[in-house]
This record gives sequence, structure tokens and C-alpha cells, in this order.
Amino acid sequence: MATSPDADELRPEYDFRAMKGVVRGKYAARDREPLRVVRLSDDVAKAFPDEAAVNAALRAYLLEHPPEVATATDHVTPRP
Repeated sequence: MATSPDADELRPEYDFRAMKGVVRGKYAARDREPLRVVRLSDDVAKAFPDEAAVNAALRAYLLEHPPEVATATDHVTPRP
């Protein structure tokens, strides 16, 4: 059954200020946070029940093995 264009219930314009519970920029701060997505191998993923467990294990590792601080020029290839 085909729908006619007249059956569209969307309005051409909405006044979001009149809607209750709408907050402008509600998730803006969260979206600005850096996000790193890492895919774990299946055998490694089986060792951790959730994201918090992975983060706890990595934090414990970093306490014992502090990373070297990279400088801004470490990743730059010098020009000939």
C-alpha cells in the first residue's frame, strides 16, 4: 500500500523552544571529549567482563610501566 505525500505527519518547521525537556547542547561537552575506540582480539576480550574491567587493567599496567612522554616533533618526518 503506497502512502501519499499528503499523509506525511511531519511539519515543515518545529519550535523547539516550546517543547518541554529540550535542552540546547545537552550532550555537547560529552561530544568534545576525545574518544579512542580499540578493538580487542576475541581471546583478550573474553578475559574482561566489561569496559570498566579493561580500563582498570590498563591503569594497573600503566602504574607499573609509565609511558614515555612524546614530544610534538616525535611524529614529524624531517624534510630532505
